[in-house]
Amino acid sequence: MVRILPRSTRWRVALFAALASALVLGLGSYWFVSTLQSGLVNNARARASDKVDALVALLDSGVAPEDIPKRYEKGGGYMISTEVMNRCSTGRPDRLPDDQVVQIYGPDCVIVMPYGLDEGQEYAGRATNDGRHQVAAGERLDPVGLETVATARRILWGGVPAAALLVGAVAWFAVRRSLRAVGAIRAEVDGIRARDLGRRVPVPDSGDEITELAVTMNAMLARLDESVRRQSRFTADASHELRTPLASMRTQLEVQLAHPDRLDWRHSIENAVLDVSRMETLTGDLLLLSKLDADQPAGAARIALGDLVTRHLAARLPRDGVEVRAEIRANPVVRGHAGRLERLLRNLADNAERHAGSSVTITLDEAGGDAVLTVRDDGPGIPAEHRERVFDRFVRLDADRAREDDGGAGLGLAIAAEIARTHGGSLRVAESTSGGCLELRLPLA
Repeated sequence: MVRILPRSTRWRVALFAALASALVLGLGSYWFVSTLQSGLVNNARARASDKVDALVALLDSGVAPEDIPKRYEKGGGYMISTEVMNRCSTGRPDRLPDDQVVQIYGPDCVIVMPYGLDEGQEYAGRATNDGRHQVAAGERLDPVGLETVATARRILWGGVPAAALLVGAVAWFAVRRSLRAVGAIRAEVDGIRARDLGRRVPVPDSGDEITELAVTMNAMLARLDESVRRQSRFTADASHELRTPLASMRTQLEVQLAHPDRLDWRHSIENAVLDVSRMETLTGDLLLLSKLDADQPAGAARIALGDLVTRHLAARLPRDGVEVRAEIRANPVVRGHAGRLERLLRNLADNAERHAGSSVTITLDEAGGDAVLTVRDDGPGIPAEHRERVFDRFVRLDADRAREDDGGAGLGLAIAAEIARTHGGSLRVAESTSGGCLELRLPLA
């Protein structure tokens, strides 16, 4: 395929700027010269029309055509005849004045030269009021004006291409100067690898779109850097969490193989099943987090949160010493994935139940155009310095807040926060006079 336009942005911009300026200047020059020429023509026609009006007035006052040259002293360039088209040329003039300027063909036919002898004349004509005579007059175009038009045409003929080339050259240098910053940004980005995402591109102080591009690039690099760091921490934490049950399983199996007659194989297998279940749960949580991080779409439908809370409490297995109850003050409808929202509610309830003394209260209401769900427990509460950290992944607080035997891997609140985010809502630790209180807000459908 033949490429017509140059590859370089500088040359393309310069070419388009030169062509656009040539088009605009060419049209402007054409309009300017045409306007000058039209002004000269209109002026000559106006003078010819004034002359015709004066001649018609003399004829209407009773002056004979052959006497008009004596009465009208403003100059020649007119004809008086019974018919304009024959120009009084059907015969020889009866007499010629001494100056040979006036040609009299008869009483009703007079030509005063230089009528019709100059191609640069503009004409006007009309009949007298009685219709006996036709009067036509011609006027030359202003010679000074004609010279002005010719001079302007010559200047613009050479000036328009020169101006277009100048505009193209200015555009080329301007784009070249602007693209220096882009070249610096490109060179810096080209040298960035996964290990040095902390590098940033230079930000020019021009304050234009190039500056905005550099700022956007740095913001993108910052997000990539944070994402890679977060992914690395996530991978390390996941590996650590998976290594513990795997090591436990391996130890039990090796001991069972080394001493098959001394250990209860059934007990060892039961412990291995527990470790497998823990790894299965952890793997499922990690898979869900990866989908939430990638913002993978899930089926969305209108969900009544009141019904969701009611179904969850009906299916929830009771725990000794802890009562889970609900206060449904409204039944807001949101748009989202029923399974993920149920998982969010289960994680919040499980977290509260683990740390509750005797009761957990789930409250559902509407406020400010949002569905508001709060889960409150009567446990020790969450210290203010840890209220943001509890939503981090693989985070377990002190022994009063999380127990190793049933505390999980520390992903429950992280998953709940990510589900809230993907549904356009938020999850936070709310103020509470006693115990912990988590508040979920979701936009109404």
